[in-house]
Amino acid sequence: MSKRKTYTAEFKAAAVSRLLEGNEKPSILSYELGVTLTQLKTWKLAQQAAGSAETFVRQKVDAEELQRLRRENKRLVEENDILRKASVFFAKRAEKA
Repeated sequence: MSKRKTYTAEFKAAAVSRLLEGNEKPSILSYELGVTLTQLKTWKLAQQAAGSAETFVRQKVDAEELQRLRRENKRLVEENDILRKASVFFAKRAEKA
């Protein structure tokens, strides 16, 4: 099974900008960029909903940062749980000695 290809927010914004210029047919543009026509149209709709390319890029960057922070938070919580369990273990062991 192949891994899904991901694109940066900047790439998506640039692709939509080229699409909105209207110099190329959407099907040719999608072929040149190596994306499907549906992806290109979805990016265009997302950018239009966001209001502008800058807002679109900022929202994507913020979403990626939020996802990274959530992963980091989860890792830190797990590390704290391990340390808490270890301290209880060693405290009990010290009491016996």
